[in-house]
Amino acid sequence: MTAATTISARNNRGTATEGRSPEELRELVSHWGAELELAPAEDIIEWAVATFGKRFCVTSSMGDAVLADIASKVAPGVDVVFLDTGYHFVETIGTRDAVAATLPVNLLTITPVQTVAQQDATYGKDLYKTDPDLCCKLRKVQPLSDGLAEYDAWATGLRRAETHNRVIAPVIGWDAKKGKVKVSPLARWTDEQVERYIADSGVLVNPLVYDGYPSIGCWPCTRRVAPGEDPRSGRWAGTNKTECGIHS
Repeated sequence: MTAATTISARNNRGTATEGRSPEELRELVSHWGAELELAPAEDIIEWAVATFGKRFCVTSSMGDAVLADIASKVAPGVDVVFLDTGYHFVETIGTRDAVAATLPVNLLTITPVQTVAQQDATYGKDLYKTDPDLCCKLRKVQPLSDGLAEYDAWATGLRRAETHNRVIAPVIGWDAKKGKVKVSPLARWTDEQVERYIADSGVLVNPLVYDGYPSIGCWPCTRRVAPGEDPRSGRWAGTNKTECGIHS
Protein backbone atom coordinates (compact mmCIF):
# COMPACT_ATOMS: atom_id res chain seq x y z
CA MET A 1 0.00 0.00 0.00
CA THR A 2 1.17 3.49 -0.77
CA ALA A 3 0.70 6.43 1.56
CA ALA A 4 -2.11 8.85 0.88
CA THR A 5 -1.02 12.03 -0.89
CA THR A 6 -2.58 15.49 -0.83
CA ILE A 7 -2.03 17.70 -3.85
CA SER A 8 -3.33 21.04 -5.08
CA ALA A 9 -5.63 20.59 -8.05
CA ARG A 10 -3.58 22.78 -10.39
CA ASN A 11 -0.36 20.98 -9.58
CA ASN A 12 -1.56 17.43 -10.26
CA ARG A 13 0.40 16.84 -13.46
CA GLY A 14 2.80 14.04 -12.55
CA THR A 15 5.04 12.42 -15.15
CA ALA A 16 2.49 10.34 -17.05
CA THR A 17 3.10 9.80 -20.76
CA GLU A 18 1.10 11.79 -23.29
CA GLY A 19 -2.43 10.51 -23.68
CA ARG A 20 -4.67 9.82 -26.65
CA SER A 21 -6.36 12.55 -28.67
CA PRO A 22 -10.05 13.36 -28.07
CA GLU A 23 -10.88 11.73 -31.40
CA GLU A 24 -9.17 8.49 -30.35
CA LEU A 25 -10.91 8.53 -26.99
CA ARG A 26 -14.33 9.10 -28.55
CA GLU A 27 -13.67 6.23 -30.93
CA LEU A 28 -12.98 3.96 -27.97
CA VAL A 29 -16.26 4.99 -26.37
CA SER A 30 -18.14 4.40 -29.62
CA HIS A 31 -16.70 0.91 -30.00
CA TRP A 32 -16.68 -0.32 -26.41
CA GLY A 33 -19.73 1.41 -24.92
CA ALA A 34 -22.26 -1.11 -26.19
CA GLU A 35 -19.78 -3.98 -25.91
CA LEU A 36 -19.37 -3.50 -22.15
CA GLU A 37 -22.90 -2.33 -21.27
CA LEU A 38 -23.84 -5.65 -19.66
CA ALA A 39 -20.37 -6.61 -18.42
CA PRO A 40 -19.59 -7.18 -14.72
CA ALA A 41 -17.99 -4.24 -12.90
CA GLU A 42 -14.72 -6.17 -12.57
CA ASP A 43 -14.52 -6.68 -16.35
CA ILE A 44 -15.23 -3.01 -17.00
CA ILE A 45 -12.42 -1.91 -14.70
CA GLU A 46 -10.10 -4.55 -16.16
CA TRP A 47 -10.79 -3.15 -19.64
CA ALA A 48 -10.12 0.42 -18.46
CA VAL A 49 -6.81 -0.52 -16.83
CA ALA A 50 -5.71 -2.51 -19.88
CA THR A 51 -6.72 0.30 -22.22
CA PHE A 52 -5.49 3.38 -20.35
CA GLY A 53 -2.89 2.10 -17.89
CA LYS A 54 -1.59 4.87 -15.63
CA ARG A 55 -3.86 7.33 -17.38
CA PHE A 56 -6.88 5.77 -15.67
CA CYS A 57 -8.05 6.52 -12.14
CA VAL A 58 -10.95 5.81 -9.82
CA THR A 59 -12.74 8.65 -8.05
CA SER A 60 -14.54 8.24 -4.74
CA SER A 61 -16.64 10.54 -2.56
CA MET A 62 -16.15 8.08 0.32
CA GLY A 63 -19.80 7.32 0.93
CA ASP A 64 -18.55 3.76 0.76
CA ALA A 65 -15.53 1.97 -0.67
CA VAL A 66 -17.32 -0.41 -3.05
CA LEU A 67 -15.75 0.90 -6.26
CA ALA A 68 -12.32 1.34 -4.68
CA ASP A 69 -12.51 -2.20 -3.29
CA ILE A 70 -13.40 -3.73 -6.66
CA ALA A 71 -10.70 -1.72 -8.44
CA SER A 72 -8.07 -2.68 -5.84
CA LYS A 73 -8.75 -6.36 -6.50
CA VAL A 74 -8.55 -5.96 -10.27
CA ALA A 75 -5.60 -3.55 -10.32
CA PRO A 76 -3.71 -3.26 -7.00
CA GLY A 77 -2.04 0.14 -6.72
CA VAL A 78 -4.64 1.90 -8.87
CA ASP A 79 -4.99 5.65 -8.30
CA VAL A 80 -8.05 6.51 -6.20
CA VAL A 81 -8.79 10.22 -6.29
CA PHE A 82 -10.70 11.93 -3.48
CA LEU A 83 -11.79 15.57 -3.67
CA ASP A 84 -11.49 17.33 -0.32
CA THR A 85 -13.71 20.39 -0.59
CA GLY A 86 -12.79 21.69 2.85
CA TYR A 87 -16.42 21.20 3.90
CA HIS A 88 -16.50 17.44 4.44
CA PHE A 89 -17.88 15.72 7.51
CA VAL A 90 -15.15 14.30 9.76
CA GLU A 91 -16.63 10.85 9.10
CA THR A 92 -15.97 11.27 5.38
CA ILE A 93 -12.33 12.19 5.98
CA GLY A 94 -12.06 9.24 8.35
CA THR A 95 -13.42 6.89 5.68
CA ARG A 96 -10.86 8.22 3.22
CA ASP A 97 -8.06 7.61 5.71
CA ALA A 98 -9.33 4.09 6.38
CA VAL A 99 -9.41 3.32 2.64
CA ALA A 100 -5.83 4.55 2.29
CA ALA A 101 -4.74 2.43 5.25
CA THR A 102 -6.52 -0.82 4.37
CA LEU A 103 -6.78 -1.12 0.59
CA PRO A 104 -3.90 -1.61 -1.88
CA VAL A 105 -4.56 1.65 -3.71
CA ASN A 106 -2.72 4.90 -4.33
CA LEU A 107 -4.96 7.41 -2.55
CA LEU A 108 -4.67 10.94 -3.93
CA THR A 109 -6.50 13.85 -2.30
CA ILE A 110 -7.28 16.82 -4.54
CA THR A 111 -7.90 20.22 -2.95
CA PRO A 112 -9.33 23.45 -4.40
CA VAL A 113 -6.96 26.29 -5.24
CA GLN A 114 -8.37 28.42 -2.41
CA THR A 115 -8.94 27.36 1.18
CA VAL A 116 -12.38 27.99 2.65
CA ALA A 117 -11.02 31.05 4.45
CA GLN A 118 -9.52 32.43 1.24
CA GLN A 119 -12.77 31.83 -0.61
CA ASP A 120 -14.70 33.63 2.14
CA ALA A 121 -12.34 36.59 1.81
CA THR A 122 -12.82 36.71 -1.96
CA TYR A 123 -16.53 35.99 -2.35
CA GLY A 124 -17.98 36.65 1.10
CA LYS A 125 -18.66 34.29 3.97
CA ASP A 126 -20.63 31.09 3.38
CA LEU A 127 -20.76 31.14 -0.42
CA TYR A 128 -22.68 27.86 -0.21
CA LYS A 129 -25.64 29.92 1.06
CA THR A 130 -25.42 32.92 -1.26
CA ASP A 131 -24.40 31.14 -4.48
CA PRO A 132 -24.29 27.34 -4.08
CA ASP A 133 -23.64 26.75 -7.78
CA LEU A 134 -20.53 28.93 -7.69
CA CYS A 135 -19.39 27.26 -4.48
CA CYS A 136 -19.69 23.84 -6.11
CA LYS A 137 -17.86 25.09 -9.18
CA LEU A 138 -14.96 26.44 -7.12
CA ARG A 139 -14.70 23.61 -4.62
CA LYS A 140 -15.76 20.60 -6.70
CA VAL A 141 -16.12 20.97 -10.45
CA GLN A 142 -12.99 22.96 -11.30
CA PRO A 143 -10.64 21.22 -8.83
CA LEU A 144 -11.67 17.79 -10.09
CA SER A 145 -11.27 18.88 -13.70
CA ASP A 146 -7.78 20.16 -12.92
CA GLY A 147 -6.92 17.12 -10.84
CA LEU A 148 -7.88 14.72 -13.64
CA ALA A 149 -5.67 16.51 -16.17
CA GLU A 150 -3.12 13.69 -16.42
CA TYR A 151 -5.75 10.99 -16.99
CA ASP A 152 -7.55 9.91 -20.15
CA ALA A 153 -10.31 8.08 -18.29
CA TRP A 154 -11.87 8.16 -14.84
CA ALA A 155 -14.17 5.77 -13.05
CA THR A 156 -17.07 6.97 -10.94
CA GLY A 157 -19.45 5.23 -8.58
CA LEU A 158 -22.40 6.71 -10.48
CA ARG A 159 -25.47 4.49 -10.41
CA ARG A 160 -28.69 4.89 -12.39
CA ALA A 161 -30.76 3.86 -9.37
CA GLU A 162 -29.61 6.88 -7.35
CA THR A 163 -31.58 9.56 -9.20
CA HIS A 164 -33.75 9.99 -12.28
CA ASN A 165 -31.18 12.39 -13.72
CA ARG A 166 -28.74 9.50 -13.95
CA VAL A 167 -31.01 6.91 -15.52
CA ILE A 168 -29.24 7.09 -18.88
CA ALA A 169 -25.71 7.19 -17.45
CA PRO A 170 -23.69 4.93 -19.78
CA VAL A 171 -21.24 2.36 -18.48
CA ILE A 172 -18.65 3.75 -20.90
CA GLY A 173 -19.35 7.34 -21.89
CA TRP A 174 -17.73 10.49 -23.22
CA ASP A 175 -17.37 13.44 -20.84
CA ALA A 176 -17.27 16.30 -23.33
CA LYS A 177 -16.57 18.98 -20.71
CA LYS A 178 -13.50 17.19 -19.40
CA GLY A 179 -12.52 15.63 -22.72
CA LYS A 180 -12.22 12.22 -21.08
CA VAL A 181 -13.73 8.77 -21.07
CA LYS A 182 -16.12 8.41 -18.15
CA VAL A 183 -16.37 4.87 -16.82
CA SER A 184 -19.27 3.91 -14.52
CA PRO A 185 -18.76 0.24 -13.59
CA LEU A 186 -21.64 0.32 -11.08
CA ALA A 187 -24.13 2.12 -13.34
CA ARG A 188 -26.47 -0.86 -13.55
CA TRP A 189 -26.20 -1.88 -9.88
CA THR A 190 -29.29 -1.73 -7.70
CA ASP A 191 -29.27 -0.68 -4.05
CA GLU A 192 -29.63 -4.35 -3.14
CA GLN A 193 -26.53 -5.30 -5.14
CA VAL A 194 -24.49 -2.62 -3.39
CA GLU A 195 -25.68 -3.76 0.03
CA ARG A 196 -24.94 -7.40 -0.82
CA TYR A 197 -21.42 -6.59 -1.99
CA ILE A 198 -20.74 -4.56 1.15
CA ALA A 199 -21.93 -7.42 3.36
CA ASP A 200 -20.16 -10.18 1.44
CA SER A 201 -16.84 -8.34 1.08
CA GLY A 202 -16.75 -6.43 4.38
CA VAL A 203 -16.42 -3.14 2.54
CA LEU A 204 -15.79 0.10 4.43
CA VAL A 205 -18.86 2.34 4.67
CA ASN A 206 -19.04 5.93 5.85
CA PRO A 207 -20.74 5.69 9.28
CA LEU A 208 -23.07 8.55 8.34
CA VAL A 209 -24.86 6.15 5.98
CA TYR A 210 -26.17 4.33 9.05
CA ASP A 211 -27.15 7.62 10.71
CA GLY A 212 -29.71 8.76 8.13
CA TYR A 213 -27.41 10.12 5.43
CA PRO A 214 -27.79 7.87 2.35
CA SER A 215 -26.22 10.53 0.11
CA ILE A 216 -23.28 12.38 1.62
CA GLY A 217 -21.82 15.65 0.39
CA CYS A 218 -20.49 18.76 2.11
CA TRP A 219 -21.84 19.20 5.63
CA PRO A 220 -23.49 22.63 5.07
CA CYS A 221 -25.54 21.25 2.17
CA THR A 222 -26.44 17.78 3.47
CA ARG A 223 -29.12 16.76 5.95
CA ARG A 224 -30.54 13.54 7.28
CA VAL A 225 -33.22 11.81 5.23
CA ALA A 226 -36.36 10.39 6.81
CA PRO A 227 -37.35 6.78 6.08
CA GLY A 228 -39.15 6.60 2.74
CA GLU A 229 -37.75 9.88 1.41
CA ASP A 230 -35.73 10.04 -1.79
CA PRO A 231 -32.10 9.29 -0.78
CA ARG A 232 -30.94 12.41 -2.64
CA SER A 233 -33.48 14.70 -0.93
CA GLY A 234 -30.96 15.44 1.79
CA ARG A 235 -28.70 17.24 -0.67
CA TRP A 236 -29.32 21.00 -1.07
CA ALA A 237 -32.66 20.60 0.71
CA GLY A 238 -35.09 23.46 0.14
CA THR A 239 -33.57 24.44 -3.21
CA ASN A 240 -33.99 23.37 -6.83
CA LYS A 241 -30.39 22.19 -6.92
CA THR A 242 -29.94 18.42 -7.37
CA GLU A 243 -26.37 18.05 -8.66
CA CYS A 244 -23.04 19.72 -7.96
CA GLY A 245 -22.11 19.86 -11.65
CA ILE A 246 -19.50 17.11 -11.76
CA HIS A 247 -21.86 14.75 -13.58
CA SER A 248 -23.68 17.29 -15.73
